[in-house]
Amino acid sequence: MGKRLIPPEPSEVHEIPLREALEERYLQYALSTIMHRALPDSRDGLKPVHRRILYGMRLLRLNPGGLPKKSAKIVGEVMGSFHPHGDQAIYDAMVRLAQDFNSRYPLVDGQGNFGNVDGDNPAAMRYTEARLTEVAQLLLDGIDEDAVDFRPTYDASGQEPVVLPGGFPNLLANGAQGIAVGMATAIPPHNAAELCDAALHLIEKPNAKSRALLKWVKGPDFPTGGIVVDSKEAIAEAYATGRGSFRTRAKWMQEEGARGTWVIVIAEIPWLVQKSRLIEKIAELLNEKKLPLVADVRDESAEDVRLVIEPKSRTVDPELLMESLFHLTELESRIPLNLNVLVKGGRVPKVLGLAECLRDWLDHLRDVLIRRTNYRKGQIEHRLEVLGGYLIAYLNIDKVIKIIRSEDEPKPVLMKTFKLTDIQADSILNMRLRNLRRLEEMEIRTEDKNLRGELKGIKSLLGSETEQWSRVAEQVRKVRDMFGPKTPLGKRRTHFAAPEHDLAAIEEAFVEREPVTVVVSEKGWVRTLKGHVADLTGLAFKTDDKLDQAFFAESTSKLLLLATNGKFYSLEVAKLPGGRGHGEPIRMFIDMDQDAAIVSLFVNKGGRKFLIANGDGQGFVVKEEDCVSNTRKGKQVMNVEMPNEARAIASVTGDMVAVIGTNHKMVLFPIEQVPEMARGRGVRLQKYTSASLSDVTTFDSKEGLAWKDSAGRDQSMTMKELSDWRGNRADAGRLAHGLPKSNKFGKPVE
Repeated sequence: MGKRLIPPEPSEVHEIPLREALEERYLQYALSTIMHRALPDSRDGLKPVHRRILYGMRLLRLNPGGLPKKSAKIVGEVMGSFHPHGDQAIYDAMVRLAQDFNSRYPLVDGQGNFGNVDGDNPAAMRYTEARLTEVAQLLLDGIDEDAVDFRPTYDASGQEPVVLPGGFPNLLANGAQGIAVGMATAIPPHNAAELCDAALHLIEKPNAKSRALLKWVKGPDFPTGGIVVDSKEAIAEAYATGRGSFRTRAKWMQEEGARGTWVIVIAEIPWLVQKSRLIEKIAELLNEKKLPLVADVRDESAEDVRLVIEPKSRTVDPELLMESLFHLTELESRIPLNLNVLVKGGRVPKVLGLAECLRDWLDHLRDVLIRRTNYRKGQIEHRLEVLGGYLIAYLNIDKVIKIIRSEDEPKPVLMKTFKLTDIQADSILNMRLRNLRRLEEMEIRTEDKNLRGELKGIKSLLGSETEQWSRVAEQVRKVRDMFGPKTPLGKRRTHFAAPEHDLAAIEEAFVEREPVTVVVSEKGWVRTLKGHVADLTGLAFKTDDKLDQAFFAESTSKLLLLATNGKFYSLEVAKLPGGRGHGEPIRMFIDMDQDAAIVSLFVNKGGRKFLIANGDGQGFVVKEEDCVSNTRKGKQVMNVEMPNEARAIASVTGDMVAVIGTNHKMVLFPIEQVPEMARGRGVRLQKYTSASLSDVTTFDSKEGLAWKDSAGRDQSMTMKELSDWRGNRADAGRLAHGLPKSNKFGKPVE
């Protein structure tokens, strides 16, 4: 039998709560993702993988004018020396840097199949080749001149740059996309010449705000072109805060055919939209009959995008046709802006505005300039020291040769005899015999003079901040000239326009306008009947359910619903169920809380004001426009907390308010005592002890108060008859003789 293995005794065991261990490790993972993977640096606009790819390609001498090398060799070099991750991840990152439909200013010049705008994959890395572009050269320029800090690579076998010198505004020019832990970045590409113009203005006026820079930076400039249809104010707000989005549409034109026929030709599609997927979506909508104005779509693209859309007939409005496509497909795309980047040397994630981004880049250029200048200063001072040694050697050549020939250790003797430095002695001993010609002394003196002149200029530059910014401005101007608006790469591709049609009008265009009657049951089921039906006695409802309210509308109408939770919801009549059934629960169309109920449902006409009130007797006046919700979740207008709830709503149609409580007491007061608000709790309308508010209404003092009795008949009282109930807001009121015992005025919103 073999020997039994006995496990070694543990040296020391520490008990750590699982929660603490998980928190610590997840925090480390989150920081790693933020710092070393997902967010770009504000100075060079690069993530670590892109920086390592460019630096690795520089070490392989893949300069713009040289021969390209296999992508597999580049990926292997980057993975082995700098980036210990998967080879496919590195290749995918390199491919995106080479795709001219993805990067506005490609940093890699790819040879072979690098994918296309249809979404086709690039060829494998063993088939493709690559080299750097002029833009990448600008980012790397000066890296061998101590322009930036270096740090050890992952295995400490070499050094890699912490940041590139960044002589190109890459962060905004090429943009970046990334998702970290708890944060993300989304930066669309911009026009480099415009960024340089804005940067030059920032050099002149360092305190300039982002909005001032919009004189030059009009907005994003996508590699695939397109048209941005946002307002100038929305664009300005996005750049000032660093957060926003750009509504981008495809560029299209109407192409005339024979006999009055025509087609729509789409020449540019929004950025990051795959053309093949876009066509599939349009074809799918056609099959589902959701594009009634479109007959067919076909792709006639070659090198340029050319999508042809045929209308159903020549009488179709082309702009209406395109609006329907913009609404339903990715021909209109909302491209986000989230300027979340690493600042302060790549250690702190922060959302920056346009001016702050450019300021960080300019400050980095100045730092690089100072470091490169100091590097050159050190080179000159070293060379001047060497030249000083050469000059001493030439003036005393015979004695120098004698010492070298006769001494076993000539270096210390030379240093002592001629008072040389260590560097000077080494340079003399390493001198070639061929340099001992007669003209060498003259050349040394000339070089010494030139270097001293250059050194004087360098010291002047290092001592003057104004001169430094002048040199940075000169560098920025050179970049601007390289990518000016007249160059093929620098010419602006994305343009700006205002949307010509309102979305509501487009949706209405596809709904036939006809009269309908909206029917709502007590249990919240809704349906529509064709035409304006006055007699609803024959309507059937579910068991234990009955009619709550019915009103006339049109198939194109929008409805507003006030719920007891104080929220307003918007509904479209066209989407409500019709036919002879019981309809559907209204909750199918909105995300209303389970404990909330309907207070009132009415047609959204626009331009009105409402008085809304809660059970505690508080209320305020609100504009109809402030009640419209754009989402299924509704819009909180009246702030209420259970068991208090929104209870009544009335149109403001006069100068007086009538409030009645569950205690059958009523008070009248002028509407001017009620404030107008967009959202809030409101002010006290009527005071209660053990009761609550039941209903509110407004009326004109000249016409008097009108209501419906229990039999549904119209009743009214003049202001003279109502004198006993006149008071002020927050009064308790008096018993309302003659009013319905239901304590309701029976007046729907009009």
